[in-house]
Amino acid sequence: MRLGAAISVLAAVPAAAQNRSGDNAVTQAEDAFGVSIGRETLGIYSSSNARGFSPSAAGNVRVEGLYFDPVYLLTSILAESASVKVGLSAQSYPFAAPSGIVDFSLRRPGDKAGQSFLFDSDSFGSYGLELDGSLPVSQTLGIGYGVNFGRSEYPDGTDGQHLSGAVYARWGPSDDIELVPFWTASKSYNDEAGPYYIPAGDYLPPQPEQRRFDGPGWADTRYVAGNHGLIARYVPTENWEVRAGAFRSVYDAQAGYTNLLLDVTPEGDADRLIIADPRAKQESVSGELRVTRLIADGPRLHTIHLSLRGRRSSGDYGGSDEVDLGPTRIGVPVIADKPDFTFGEVSTDKVRQLNYGVSYEGRWKGVGELGFGISKADYRKRTLYPATAPIVAQSHPWIYNATAAGYLTAKLALYAGYARGLEESGVAPPNATNRNQPLPAILTSQRDAGLRYYLTERVKLVAGVFDLRRPYFGYDASGRYARIGTTRNQGIEMSVSGALTRRLNMVAGGVFLKPRVIEDATAATAIGKRPVGLPDHFINFNLNWRTPIAEGLSFDLAGVHRGKTPATTDNALYVPPRLTVNLGARYLFKLDGKDALFRVQIVNLFDEQGFSIAGPGIYAANAGRYLSGYFAIDF
Repeated sequence: MRLGAAISVLAAVPAAAQNRSGDNAVTQAEDAFGVSIGRETLGIYSSSNARGFSPSAAGNVRVEGLYFDPVYLLTSILAESASVKVGLSAQSYPFAAPSGIVDFSLRRPGDKAGQSFLFDSDSFGSYGLELDGSLPVSQTLGIGYGVNFGRSEYPDGTDGQHLSGAVYARWGPSDDIELVPFWTASKSYNDEAGPYYIPAGDYLPPQPEQRRFDGPGWADTRYVAGNHGLIARYVPTENWEVRAGAFRSVYDAQAGYTNLLLDVTPEGDADRLIIADPRAKQESVSGELRVTRLIADGPRLHTIHLSLRGRRSSGDYGGSDEVDLGPTRIGVPVIADKPDFTFGEVSTDKVRQLNYGVSYEGRWKGVGELGFGISKADYRKRTLYPATAPIVAQSHPWIYNATAAGYLTAKLALYAGYARGLEESGVAPPNATNRNQPLPAILTSQRDAGLRYYLTERVKLVAGVFDLRRPYFGYDASGRYARIGTTRNQGIEMSVSGALTRRLNMVAGGVFLKPRVIEDATAATAIGKRPVGLPDHFINFNLNWRTPIAEGLSFDLAGVHRGKTPATTDNALYVPPRLTVNLGARYLFKLDGKDALFRVQIVNLFDEQGFSIAGPGIYAANAGRYLSGYFAIDF
């Protein structure tokens, strides 16, 4: 095998066929740091939260290792899996990012014609239908597709409908060339705006009744979104590889509403404010060109990457109108006609960013690894406000990282790393005076170290410590969401994963945080020592047991414990700890000679509800207990 082909993120061999019946995150996960496989997700981190920050909001998303700037994330009808890379698992990525990396792996058309059908439902009343398939055209060309339609019934009583589709292909005329184009589109409509609760004091709102929506029913959000692009790989000679990815991501919010219950009292009285947004569109074109050179030196392999990555994005915000529907009470239906909203002019942010750099990876078999990378960023943001001159912000920092790992024994490896990055910081929350406004790009840094140890041949322990630093955002005296300090997240993370026995698999992990805020001298509001929304710990535990009772029958148990979490900027209120337990079963069997799966799960077995934090001092109700399930068949 050529060395160039050996280092590819995915092999050039197509999948055997479409197969949705075999999805099982517990048996397929490499660690407990965060993975999604089909419809199943587990781990202590996700695309929106890794070590206390959001990798996707920070701009640290990859498609098979290549830079991707999405305004709408890939769905499971195109993405076979998504995993969060931190610590040791992130060291294999050139130009490591401080806030972690979310890497999507795309589906490939099967080398044989085949389809998968899936039907899902839950006790709230949701349902969905999905069809995936492969159509081989020739020995070198295959086409895959997926379509999904359904109706979602949410815990807060709202509902909505969705439709999505994907078409993708793989052309591999030789082992040295692979082209993978794809196109996806998603539409959501009649999706009612659920309530956010903002108490009048330092207390949580009263718990609303599950599946009871107060309205108004006319506040329906609608959007159309999609992603399309091309991934290419070319191996011109044995020791060279060229990889490229070009992507376009679009999110068109055709109608948007925010449903706020203000000054909520302990008894449930409140004032209802509906904010309506004009049509707003976000779009990003991004990609990366990477040239890789491999140099074999006995047991040592040297890899040099030259990379050019960039993006050009734009996003609209502002121009909203609002209507005060007056005093209300949680649980009392809204009786109000839809007003004629008058929208103002929108503002637009236009971002252009180009990064070019070089990265080195050295691997010495049985000894260890060493890597470093350096790149220059050319960042420019142009903000267009109505009736004012454009505001231009520019930054041209050097970004760099260094990593090392040593194999002390066949079972034990130690690692350490440092990374400095230029990252995005998300958007202002829905109750800020600058709601939905993109926040400025920021410089962040990360230090981490840890170990990997094989407890047995099939059970792996990964444990580490980290220290992340980045600017902290909160409300100023005028209610604007802006920088008010610097946050430092120190923590310990760990993962244990693998087969405990021939029939029992476990994936368990936890992160224990010590986040601290350093207040800016210009801050105009009281700031607590802990940042909003970060718990002091998060633990995730998963078991999957294949029973000897019946072939194909297995049971699974999942538990998530989230520690107490600061809910307000001044730390006057904390959301209490929350433990949720899920109990499930799956049965893999043959139906008319075809692989089929029946999956059922009781989610939140003990009906732990409470609230999640949607921003400083703003809350959304958590889901209680419900039953979900799906049936899949491959044919």
